[in-house]
Amino acid sequence: MANISQKCEQVNESLAWLKENMHPYFFLSMQNEKDALAMLAYGLFGMSSNRRLILSDREKTLVLAGLSKLGSFYENLQAVSDKRISFVEFTDSKVKLPGTDQYLEIYKYEFDRKKHSDIAAAETPQIPNEVNENLTAALEQHYPEFDFSQKEKLLGILWLNSQGYVLDSSPRRLAKTLWIYQQTIRHDGIFVDLEPANDVEGFENESRLFFGVGNPPEKNFLSQVMEIFKRFNVAVERAYGLTISNGIHPYFLSTFYVTAAGEQRVEKGSDLYNRLKEELYNTQILRSASLTYRELIPTGLASGPDASLLCAIIGFCHTNMAHNHPDSYDLEGVMRAFHNQPDIALQLVKLFRVRFDPQQEQREKEYGSLLAETERLIEQYNTGRRFLDEYRRRIFNCALLFISHTLKTNFFVKEKQALAFRLDPAYLEKLGSDFISDLPAERPFRITYFYGRYGSGYHIGFSDIARGGWRTLITQGRDDYVTAANTVFKENYVLAHTQHLKNKDIYEGGSKMVAVLNAGGNLDKELLIPRLYKLQYGFINAFFDIYVTENGRAKDPRVIDYYGEDEPIELGPDENMHDSMVELIARQAVRRGYLLGSGIMSSKKVGINHKEFGVTSIGVIRFAEVAMQKLGIDMHKDSFSVKLTGGPNGDVAGNAMKLMLERCPQVKVCLIVDGTGAFYDPQGADRQALSDIVLKDDIEAFDPQALHPGGYLLYRNQTRQDGLRKLFKKMICTADGLEEQWVTNDEFHREYNRLIFNVETDLFIPAGGRPETLDVDNCKWFCNAEGQSSAKIIVEGANSFITPAARIELQQSGAVILRDASANKCGVISSSYEIIANLLMSEEEFLAHKTEYVADVIDILNRRAEDEAELIFRRIEKHPEQLYTEVSNAISTEINEHYSRLFHFFQDNPKLCEKPLYRAAILRHLPRLIGKTKQFSTRIDGLPEKIKYAILASEIASSMVYKSNDDIPFGEIVESHLQQMAS
Repeated sequence: MANISQKCEQVNESLAWLKENMHPYFFLSMQNEKDALAMLAYGLFGMSSNRRLILSDREKTLVLAGLSKLGSFYENLQAVSDKRISFVEFTDSKVKLPGTDQYLEIYKYEFDRKKHSDIAAAETPQIPNEVNENLTAALEQHYPEFDFSQKEKLLGILWLNSQGYVLDSSPRRLAKTLWIYQQTIRHDGIFVDLEPANDVEGFENESRLFFGVGNPPEKNFLSQVMEIFKRFNVAVERAYGLTISNGIHPYFLSTFYVTAAGEQRVEKGSDLYNRLKEELYNTQILRSASLTYRELIPTGLASGPDASLLCAIIGFCHTNMAHNHPDSYDLEGVMRAFHNQPDIALQLVKLFRVRFDPQQEQREKEYGSLLAETERLIEQYNTGRRFLDEYRRRIFNCALLFISHTLKTNFFVKEKQALAFRLDPAYLEKLGSDFISDLPAERPFRITYFYGRYGSGYHIGFSDIARGGWRTLITQGRDDYVTAANTVFKENYVLAHTQHLKNKDIYEGGSKMVAVLNAGGNLDKELLIPRLYKLQYGFINAFFDIYVTENGRAKDPRVIDYYGEDEPIELGPDENMHDSMVELIARQAVRRGYLLGSGIMSSKKVGINHKEFGVTSIGVIRFAEVAMQKLGIDMHKDSFSVKLTGGPNGDVAGNAMKLMLERCPQVKVCLIVDGTGAFYDPQGADRQALSDIVLKDDIEAFDPQALHPGGYLLYRNQTRQDGLRKLFKKMICTADGLEEQWVTNDEFHREYNRLIFNVETDLFIPAGGRPETLDVDNCKWFCNAEGQSSAKIIVEGANSFITPAARIELQQSGAVILRDASANKCGVISSSYEIIANLLMSEEEFLAHKTEYVADVIDILNRRAEDEAELIFRRIEKHPEQLYTEVSNAISTEINEHYSRLFHFFQDNPKLCEKPLYRAAILRHLPRLIGKTKQFSTRIDGLPEKIKYAILASEIASSMVYKSNDDIPFGEIVESHLQQMAS
């Protein structure tokens, strides 16, 4: 009994000590953890010999007690690094625990993250009136700047994620969390702030550091944050972190109570706070798992932002050097060059800082001196291994070109989530022919390089005013990422160049943006989609950091701008660009004050949706109709066969099938290959069965009962295991009826990959699939035993599906090829007119006139497709020795050369745009609705000057080629076409 009495006395003493020395919030947050508190009270004074206590260990909760040392919270987090934390609380005592020289620390973790899909599907919750009233009062008292119109929505999201947190928190704590949430949204997904925390006796030296992140990194993020505090010798006395879902991605909302060395207060505006802030922002770019982080950060060689910059430089060198030498300049080899020579690596970082630091005094002088020093350092680099030294010197010189040819960057914008660098493409020639011989000869107007935590990418434009889609390649794991990164620059370059050839009929030149996302080998949609959005959101905000201008220069004073002009760049959706991100980018462009406003992005909800109106396919089918007519086949009444890549639910392929089913009563769709499988039917697809899935489902949804004898379906997603073998389903129609078969992995891929080569048809429309699917090595399989192409006519609905060399081989085997830059140009033409609508109409006006406006655009698409198709065949008739693709390239080149010459002419003669003849040419380029409606036509004067010059240049240039007479001098051609357009 004496022992029991003694223990009870010890427990009471422990409770008294806890009440006196723990922060009052500790007991509030532990009010539902009575057993854990009892365990703590029971074992508190034995912690001198038992330095760690597990107070509670349940499926969704873990509570620990321990003794403090600098960085102990960081070390403690390693034990739960594999868990998805929904809430974390860390607190310590204000005095040392009796019998020890250390403070008591309590850690509470909750693992109850909600699925994004569940939050998105949830109904609006009913919040108790008392909670609402108390919260409103606390917000009014402590955060009067809070936007109360958002209170119900934000509180509802908080409630759906953690009802317990809402009910258990004090009104002020709940108000603070909601305020951090709103501030994080307002600050584009990342927010850091600081205030004194002197409202509780005994804790007067603490500062309250707020940190909110939209869509934070999933793994080791909190550990990375705590490592920053540890590195700066900042003690975290208490911390509260809540991770919630908004139905799309997570938000991390946290408060850290911190003191500087010697228990001094961290002051807002101090050098320490500014460096902390910069490092916290940088967690969105630098991965703690990266080799660069491990090599430079723990050793103190570099700061977090400098390590991020070095990662970006490594990525730039790799992607610029590997596309023509993937085995030599692999990512690991490039990385080793910098990691093994940190003196050169850090010298390059220093050089970059001098060139772009807005606080740098005598920038040009300092940069010139340091550049010469850096060049000598690289030139004299010598380890006695000649081959390796030369290899690394080339890498370092590539980094030097990167720095010297970057014209502006957002590196010194602290609150960024990705890095952006606008480069002068002249660096390519200095890089050497070794590294650019596999690229088209024409050089771009601009190159923009992006680097983020989950990937990198480029925007490449071949004209001052340029437009083209943004695709994101999703890779699964490091090997897949490195393989894609090896060729991303070349893929982007070729696509942008093709786009430039394609954009000949519009005022924007061609561009493309391609990003590579490392999805981390996880296909779980709950994790993949937020990671995709993190990369895209980070890149677009980095884009705005450098391309939002005022009087021609970067608006943000932290961006040193060596270019100094407005740059109207338009984007559009491409692979893995979801509708929600399209709308977000448009809104963000308006909010950030971008030159084009919502006109930065096409295919918006209030726009001309490519899939809904089938705009790309209109051109593809019009080209096919002209080409087939030239070969004696009237698609509107004659029988013909066709094969397609791209599924019935795809934009281009699906709408092409829809148009052929509507217009061509005797079409035989013999082959369809998409990502879900393959369909083959020698008699052509049953029209009704195909119509049932067009623009609704992929080919795997085709009814196998509708197959004709000899036809079959291969299913990529319907598999089963036979021991160690993976088998794929195949449905085949035999003379006796439908039969189910299961084929091996080798059999499936052999057949799936060969179908587009082997099936002979009149027409082939590649409308889906990866670039360079048909290349010079495999195109021989596209020909039959007699050496003739398996398709008489190929109309390229997909970009770069066939390589230039393969196009030559196939045309020499008898195929007519109408290449991508001609055949699928109508999609980008439609997007251009959507942007014009954004510039001349409000959303309400566009919606009111959309039917008529879209009808006008479709008329333009048909006219532009027919103009070029007819011209190609006229030129072939005149010069039959030429290839169809050569003629197509020549037409694009001629128009673009005229465009460039005319654009500069109008830039030098700006008053010409005001003359009636030239104004009429601008109106002729636009949909009829604009010209006949005074309220819209008068707004042309308010267009950005560069866009007016570009519209004039485009309209005249295309007319000069499509309606050309080669014997008339250039000056007379311009005047003649203006007169013709005015009549």
